[in-house]
Amino acid sequence: MKDGPISSQNRRNRPSGFTLLEILIAIALLAAIAALLITNLDRILGGGNKEVARIFVNETMETPLMTYRVHMGGYPTTEQGLIVLINKPSDEASNWQGPYLKKNELPKDPWGNAYQYRSPGEKNAGSYDLWSWGPDGKESEDDITNWGTGGSGDGSGGGGSAAP
Repeated sequence: MKDGPISSQNRRNRPSGFTLLEILIAIALLAAIAALLITNLDRILGGGNKEVARIFVNETMETPLMTYRVHMGGYPTTEQGLIVLINKPSDEASNWQGPYLKKNELPKDPWGNAYQYRSPGEKNAGSYDLWSWGPDGKESEDDITNWGTGGSGDGSGGGGSAAP
């Protein structure tokens, strides 16, 4: 029974909390993790924006454009643009059954720029080209397109990175 009070007394006399060394190690680990996150933040967040743009040009717009094509007999021309998916075109209007987009506005890419559209496509012959200029907002290697390196020709090709 003598062990009981002695061990309790030792516990009471022992300082509680963390040592200075333990606190410094914890701060160093947190600083290292924060430095890794800050240096890779652009890759972490930027990759998501590029994926959103890739899905938009390769998948999201495929159904509205295909439906427009079925109703109107062809894709909107470059001159008509994507706005005819929302607003009735002045010519050939009798077959138009839109709007073909749920919202009454053309979506912008993740960087706030308008998506680019061309029909007939230069990269997708007999179809359309749809792309985003990417994070820099101009023609460059970071463009997100609806054509791959070879182009699929059907308006739904894998997202490549070639500029028009």
